[in-house]
Amino acid sequence: MKFASSTVNLTDAKSGCLVSSLKTASRVARANGERAAFSAATRDFDDKVGQVLMVRLPSSANVQRLLVVGGCDDKLNRDKYRKACRTAADSLSKVKSANALWTLNQTGVEKSDAAWKAATSLSALANACYEFNQHKTADTKPAALRRVSIHADDRSRSSVAKAVRQAGALKAGLDWARDLGNQPPNVCNPAYLQREARKLSRHPKVAVSVLEEKKMTELGMGAFMAVSQGSDAPGKMIIINYKGARSRATAPVVLVGKGITFDTGGISIKPSAAMDEMKFDMCGAATVLGATKAAIDANLPINLVTIVAAAENMPSGSATRPGDIVQTLSGKTVEILNTDAEGRLVLCDALTYAERYKPKAVIDVATLTGACIVALGSHASAVYANDDELSSQLVTAGEQSGDRAWPMPLWDEYQASLNSRFADIPNIGAGGAGSITAACFLSRFADKFTWAHMDVAGSAFQGGAKKGATGRPVGLLFQYLLNQANA
Repeated sequence: MKFASSTVNLTDAKSGCLVSSLKTASRVARANGERAAFSAATRDFDDKVGQVLMVRLPSSANVQRLLVVGGCDDKLNRDKYRKACRTAADSLSKVKSANALWTLNQTGVEKSDAAWKAATSLSALANACYEFNQHKTADTKPAALRRVSIHADDRSRSSVAKAVRQAGALKAGLDWARDLGNQPPNVCNPAYLQREARKLSRHPKVAVSVLEEKKMTELGMGAFMAVSQGSDAPGKMIIINYKGARSRATAPVVLVGKGITFDTGGISIKPSAAMDEMKFDMCGAATVLGATKAAIDANLPINLVTIVAAAENMPSGSATRPGDIVQTLSGKTVEILNTDAEGRLVLCDALTYAERYKPKAVIDVATLTGACIVALGSHASAVYANDDELSSQLVTAGEQSGDRAWPMPLWDEYQASLNSRFADIPNIGAGGAGSITAACFLSRFADKFTWAHMDVAGSAFQGGAKKGATGRPVGLLFQYLLNQANA
């Protein structure tokens, strides 16, 4: 589906479906000679946020359908506008029309301009219209909707057009992240992530390189190899270098993603119930890849390095045992008390590797702990940081994009639970606060740069009837990168 902007006079508009408030829909119906029929059709409509009504007009009319969105003639706060957009987008995604004209930008929203409203609308559409049917053999006809135009007036024309271009880039990144997350683990292994990442090198400002297991062993990435060595699928450290800034010497933002393409728990094996969802344990990697693609497609004037730590965590005769001690790239030793706490092991070596880029900031993203779901559920990603400004920037980007995050503590009191009698640090803490102690573990490898860790175990995918990757927090990260580009 393509996004566009339009400044057409609404009373002259031609469209398969017009998405609008009740008053605007009434005006368009009147222009098409259908005032009485429209009034009759909407007589019992409850004009409140969360309500929609589809009104069909005769085939002779310029507009074939009017999707009336409740509450949008009133001034709304941001949360209510997002809800109205989500409701409208869900309904529009089911319409058998090739094109639509979206006019909800006319709605007044507190502390929000036309560009924000356009970006929010298109984000809702991107989420509602996503499908993953690659492995189905029947009933997989593509959605009818191919193009959505966002209406703008003359004053907002330029800003809305820019928001539409950026939304198109974000949609491409979101779709890619969700596609990667939804692939079955017999397809999406570390080599598959490598092949997918190499596609980004088609852009002239992008270089992609890969550290194979032999090289990682030579470098001393004992923590990464402790996870990967139990699998027949070789692990990969994938590095994407995007030079978009005017100066190639500008310090880059570094994104690091946990790419455990399937997590059995290793020797500390998981229960069988819902283990299929462990294919989503690479959603951190999918997220940073999606955000990187969005930044590249939007031609953001920044330098960006993305590191994907890709491995499988499998039980075998060569798998790491609880009690093993390994040496990390940093030189620190880790006692592995639980092989199901593997994400932090691949990430710690990736974080140490990130030092060589002299980064402006490093942000790692990982489906790291079930404890994060207990703390925040699925509504927010957790943010841990060794720098208050970076934490605030990420939380603000989440509020701007609607892809929310919440700051969590990294107090010294929690660090005390990471003590080992036999090594420098254990890979799990004691005494609860599992998401926090996991972040504390990673912080031991991020003391040489500005760093944040995002635990997205609750936000990156969902189970049940709507099982699948959400693409979060691609929206937050893309907004953060946009803000950095505009700083």
